Amino acid sequence: MTPIGPLAIAIVRGILPYYTADSNTTMAAKVAAHQGAETIVIWLTFVALLTMIPGVIAVGMLARRNAPRLGTTGLVLAFAGFMCLFWSTVAGSDNVALAAARIGTSPAVTGKLVDAMGAIPAIGLASNLFVLGHVVGLGLIGIALWRGRVLPAWAALMIAISQLLHVVFAIIVPVHALDGLAWGLTAVGFAVAAMAMVREPSLGES
Repeated sequence: MTPIGPLAIAIVRGILPYYTADSNTTMAAKVAAHQGAETIVIWLTFVALLTMIPGVIAVGMLARRNAPRLGTTGLVLAFAGFMCLFWSTVAGSDNVALAAARIGTSPAVTGKLVDAMGAIPAIGLASNLFVLGHVVGLGLIGIALWRGRVLPAWAALMIAISQLLHVVFAIIVPVHALDGLAWGLTAVGFAVAAMAMVREPSLGES
């Protein structure tokens, strides 16, 4: 189960019908024009919600083994981040946009609704915590795995750099395929961690 969550997100990032930096009105228009792809995005997000947290806990506990402070910090941040995903506009805007498109709501109105959702303090905070948690938290977990030499260096560094690459290809230079590949690095790193724990179950104990 460990690599399923990041693999699901990798596919989401590869097929997402809009860019992260798009305005909510533009996002709503693109979702309305690509409802089939958006339906797959929502199902895969659901899979990620079910599997990312157990995966993060497992890999985070592995990271704590030989780098307890760094691993614990990364685990807490990543856990908090992914716990916030469902409550945030990051996942919520997709649901709203698809539902609105299905009943014929204009993208302009849908965009205003999603803007208003993001302006609710608790939802805005959750969105920010998600971003902080999954970018910084997974980065720290990867560094802890590398410093602790629990995984091969290449696998640990895949986890460490994957989310920086995700930021680059989601926001700075938006390219869906490369963004998906960035999350794919996380999935590969998580898979290596899972195999390490299967071979030596005591590795996950700390």
